[in-house]
Amino acid sequence: MADSLQAGAGFKPAFLDTLLHDRDLQPGTFFEVHAENYMGAGGPPHRALSALRSAFPLSVHGVGMSIGAPAPLDAAHLARFVAVVRRYEPALVSEHLAWSSHGGTYFNDLLPLPYNRQTLDQVCAHVDQVQTALGRPLLLENPSTYLQFSTSDMSEPQFLREVIRRTGCGLLLDVNNVVVSATNHGFDAQACLLELPLQAVGQIHLAGHSEQQDEQGQRLLIDSHDRCVAPEVWALYETLVSLTGPLPTLIEWDSDLPAWAVLKDQMQQARSRMEAVAHGDRQPRAHAAGYAAGYAGLAPSSESAHVA
Repeated sequence: MADSLQAGAGFKPAFLDTLLHDRDLQPGTFFEVHAENYMGAGGPPHRALSALRSAFPLSVHGVGMSIGAPAPLDAAHLARFVAVVRRYEPALVSEHLAWSSHGGTYFNDLLPLPYNRQTLDQVCAHVDQVQTALGRPLLLENPSTYLQFSTSDMSEPQFLREVIRRTGCGLLLDVNNVVVSATNHGFDAQACLLELPLQAVGQIHLAGHSEQQDEQGQRLLIDSHDRCVAPEVWALYETLVSLTGPLPTLIEWDSDLPAWAVLKDQMQQARSRMEAVAHGDRQPRAHAAGYAAGYAGLAPSSESAHVA
């Protein structure tokens, strides 16, 4: 089913009636929900999601599993997550490379983790546990980060490559997060992208970010999900799909919601840019071209390119 997905958006119940009656939505449109919003037994949330699921394919995205935490996974939370997936049979299932709980306290944030062997073993064990419970592969999302740990002894791309190699999970590549993290840490965003395990990408996220200055007056990006996708994110997205080919692409917009027409236009932009790259109307930038040639030999089969 994932092979048929093209462009989508995060589902907001306020848009339900509009979505169900929008005859202009093209085949391949899908919607993503946060699993935690549907972990109750029933009520209005499930009525709305059931109506949406009858009309469109879904992606289920977890935000509270705390896969990167040193503590064991919360068994009750995992069971509820699995129940949502089995109830709605989404095309894609994903979680974050982050932690959000400690000592029984849950934080309203996705927090970074050190990239070292100890953390790698913990994350791999947690990913294995989730995939065993689900009975299907999981996509793991690269985070947006604002600090780095002195105890890290590998880069984020190295860490993700090793997690994917050891667990067989896929990558949900958030292009905005690449731009945010690279800018905040003084890296080149395209170089960071090219180091990631692109052959494992099963879904793409795009979102808007806000801009501030840190204490030294340097540019600081915040993964705010409250505005249109930035030009630099669109440019990096085009480079990505020129290397991977078209992949299910989702627009995230979680606060200061616009009119549905604005969100729909962002989805159409993603679809149009995918099609333009696929048809050869746009090419990867010069220093990505050499990587593209080598990447062709690593391209996965259609079964592994879209983790379902």
